[in-house]
Amino acid sequence: MTETKDETLRELATLAGLETQWTDYRGRAHEVCDAALLRILSALEIDCDTAAQRRASLAQLRHEARTGPPALLTAEVGQPIPWPQHGSRRYRVETESGERLEGHCDADEPLPAVMTPGYHRLWLDDREPLVLAVAPPRCFGPDDLLPNHRGWGIGAQIPSLRRRGDGGLGDLGGVEALARATAPHGCDAIAISPMHALFAAWPEHFSPYAPSSRLMRNPLLACAAQVFGDEPVNRALADTGLAAEFAALEAAPIVDVRCATAVRQRLFRALHRRLGSSGHRRPFERWCAAADPVLHEHARFELLHAGLQGRDAAFTHWRRWPAEYRDPQSDAVSAFAAQHADELEYRLFEQWLVEHSLSVTQASALGAGLSIGLIGDLAVGTDGGGSHAWSRQQEMLIGLGIGAPPDELNVKGQNWGLTAFSPRALQQHGFRAFIELLRASMRHVGGVRIDHAFGLQRLWLVPEGSASSEGAYLRYPCTDLMRLIALESWRHRCIVVGEDLGTMPPGFHDTLRQHGVLGMNVMWFERDHGLYKDPARWRREAVAMTTTHDLPTVAGWWSGRDLDWRTQLDLLEPGTDEPQARAERDRQRLALWDAFRHAGIAEGPQPPDDEPDAAVDAALRFVAATPCALTLVPVEDILGDREQPNIPGTTDEHPNWRRRIGADVETAFSEERPRRRLEDLGRTRAVPPPR
Repeated sequence: MTETKDETLRELATLAGLETQWTDYRGRAHEVCDAALLRILSALEIDCDTAAQRRASLAQLRHEARTGPPALLTAEVGQPIPWPQHGSRRYRVETESGERLEGHCDADEPLPAVMTPGYHRLWLDDREPLVLAVAPPRCFGPDDLLPNHRGWGIGAQIPSLRRRGDGGLGDLGGVEALARATAPHGCDAIAISPMHALFAAWPEHFSPYAPSSRLMRNPLLACAAQVFGDEPVNRALADTGLAAEFAALEAAPIVDVRCATAVRQRLFRALHRRLGSSGHRRPFERWCAAADPVLHEHARFELLHAGLQGRDAAFTHWRRWPAEYRDPQSDAVSAFAAQHADELEYRLFEQWLVEHSLSVTQASALGAGLSIGLIGDLAVGTDGGGSHAWSRQQEMLIGLGIGAPPDELNVKGQNWGLTAFSPRALQQHGFRAFIELLRASMRHVGGVRIDHAFGLQRLWLVPEGSASSEGAYLRYPCTDLMRLIALESWRHRCIVVGEDLGTMPPGFHDTLRQHGVLGMNVMWFERDHGLYKDPARWRREAVAMTTTHDLPTVAGWWSGRDLDWRTQLDLLEPGTDEPQARAERDRQRLALWDAFRHAGIAEGPQPPDDEPDAAVDAALRFVAATPCALTLVPVEDILGDREQPNIPGTTDEHPNWRRRIGADVETAFSEERPRRRLEDLGRTRAVPPPR
């Protein structure tokens, strides 16, 4: 029986930004059912339970669309600006530098172009001023940094990096060591895993892509010696009796999250107690006084989360807290913070420490000769029970999870358990939360990778308690967001990479190219009719990669180690058994080796499955030979590791984000094979790209 559609509901959903139809990976069209639309609209705080409410909400959204202007209007340098509201004819613009432009426009004429990028003020008639964000036509890019230079870099999961004195958990000291080890070979960048703040009271929640806050950083990744010096840190280790525990944890092949967290926090607390004697007390206090209020809100959240969770396990999510603590500005929150002033200061100290550690790492990388330095990673969303959602409730999609619709590998769809910004709230508040996020992400780095960049155009939303397939796409103001990214990119001299892997909105590659955001070309996916593309045919406006953190390493793929895991975890593609998967891998190995030979990258017979080194060498030369603006190779491929950092769809079944590389960063790249691979990368990228 065909479901009867409520046309008013569907019109309301469309006006609210929802797509009532979607197309799957096979090109088949699907209708979003009315029940799903009702649940999503309710979560968006749009009244829709009755026919009368739907009509009233529709009228309200139409009224909002007609009236304006918004709190922030975006434009592009040199381009006329459409009038943001009806009836206005007089205008005045005051630029950031103090320049004034004013005049009168005839009917249907746009505002004249503004030639200076920046956040300016715009008056229309006698109304209150709005922000006019005028962006450069594209983001800051590799060519702006080093014209006619094909850069390359190394990708690393920070916890995986091993160095003496790290206490069993990789930190920014390991990143600095990696930069220094690769700089002599011409390395331009170190791409690192997300550094977003996790939950201090919930160490098992270790995924860097499910943070508590994308505005704050994970203090566990700080290297205290970068800020305090080696001698004070060693003295603190000795005084606290932690040296033996640090050494034992460093010998383990897998990060022991709970123990490593505990010992590192004990070290940091010891250093915090020594702030006055170390000479850092005054700089710390000045930093706290100058910091954005969100820093203090995050510290208060950490206090409450730890204290309330200790009382009741149900209090892991702030929406389940006692009502008086759900509002960050409440008197009860202030009183709780005052009662725990020492612990509050320690939470602030952690953020000061990691912020300064990151600054030192970037400066050291640039000083060693890397042209870009660090490339940070911006997760697509945050845990709905975290600090970011608590402190920015008005801008968040409360009650909705983001994920992906059913596809070939996930026939039931995906719900990542994350929340993101509400596009309607962003526009109503002048995109302040998005700008705040960009500035936090671009500080102390030379580039940023935007996870699931499709979210700049649309996100798949799933109501709480619903199946992942019972969702719908919500549209975002992509042009506005891209312009703000470009503006902040130039202000920070920060290149931008957008992860564009998966079910892509129509025309999204063109959108990235127009705004100067680099896409991602991953070797496993660069195929035509089942054949691997010649490297000369890869798009230039992208980053060339052998693999990603969610996919097998080259050695792991060649040896079939990923198939071992997928068989063990029942993660093979639907309808495929292990013999079929291994037979298909045999065909793919042959196809890939043929592509290597055709490109002049390799010669001779295909190497055996259990001897992947020659295949790894060829794969690195293959991606380095592309015309892509930047090549990024994971540290696991440089070292020839067979295990991948993460297997999507698993939690405790696989040690996601907890594997450590086998050797210290200081010595790993002096060994013959890794050193030769770095030399090959530097040499191949120095050759002009094929035309």
